[in-house]
Amino acid sequence: MAELDIRVGLIGAGGNVRNRHIPGFQKVDGLDIVAVANRSIESGRAVADQFDIPRVYGSWMELLEDDDINAVCIGTWPYMHKTMAIAALESGKHVLTEARMANTAQEARDMLDASRRYPDLVCQLTPTSTTYKIDRIMQKLVSDGFLGELLSVEVQALQNRFADFGGDLHWRHDRELSGYNILNIGAAYESMMRWFGRGNNVIAMGKIHVPYRKNAQGNLVSVSIPDHVDILYELANNAQVHMRMSATTGHSNGNQMWFYGTEGTVYIDQQQNVFGGRHDEDGLTAIDNPAESQAYYRVEEEFSNAIRGTEEITMVPFESGVHYIEWTEAVARSVQSGKRINLPL
Repeated sequence: MAELDIRVGLIGAGGNVRNRHIPGFQKVDGLDIVAVANRSIESGRAVADQFDIPRVYGSWMELLEDDDINAVCIGTWPYMHKTMAIAALESGKHVLTEARMANTAQEARDMLDASRRYPDLVCQLTPTSTTYKIDRIMQKLVSDGFLGELLSVEVQALQNRFADFGGDLHWRHDRELSGYNILNIGAAYESMMRWFGRGNNVIAMGKIHVPYRKNAQGNLVSVSIPDHVDILYELANNAQVHMRMSATTGHSNGNQMWFYGTEGTVYIDQQQNVFGGRHDEDGLTAIDNPAESQAYYRVEEEFSNAIRGTEEITMVPFESGVHYIEWTEAVARSVQSGKRINLPL
């Protein structure tokens, strides 16, 4: 492959692929999006016409048979990620797949094992991070010892909405399509891993406040994924993390995070402004977080650079994906059983 010759095929072209991945790929010099396979040939043609993609395939298997393609972007729901990613690797293609990594921890481990059988091929997950703005300042505060020894963490992610009885069924409500994922817990854990490392054990309680939703045919079907969850997990230093997430909290005060240490406290507000205070100070004050120092979304650029050998994947390699999928499955197992679940699974 020539240095600047990357030819991407799209498998699935939903909202995130159209709004994020395609524009991101189009900014990369020497990269061409050459084919698309969507859920139907008609929807594939619509995407191809919109973005000037030359080839449309009727199935993802046909797309993988195209030897002109050397990288794929998998934009389907999690239930197909394992099958498609492994098939793509076996076809000699680099893989960028949408998050969540897979439906189950075992599927994620199978994907990781397959990636290791093809070490010359790049494998990356789309980050689910909602914390680009604060990632670097949090890593700096931790590494500089601002908190001292971490004692506890409070993470709240509450959607400002009331229970939507009779609302539409989204794929994230469907266990067969979404797996063990609940709300945005995986995204939150992904960020926490970057700052403090992985969890050792999990205990959780969840509730399904809206038990029935309307499917595409307008029929009410049962929902099996909680829309409200409380999670406790423990870090390697025995610090305790409490996460509370909900889609049924009308008039809530939204998202916020508190980090309590022996030497200092850090608070992140709804707008991801950062405040901190040391134990010998009167209270919290704003911590400077200049825009030029903040991380930002650049997945397609990172993927392309990794293929060319000029950058290593940090956001997010398959190894990290396995960790967050194991954790999300542990949360679901704890909700179902009422028991503490040890990690790794």
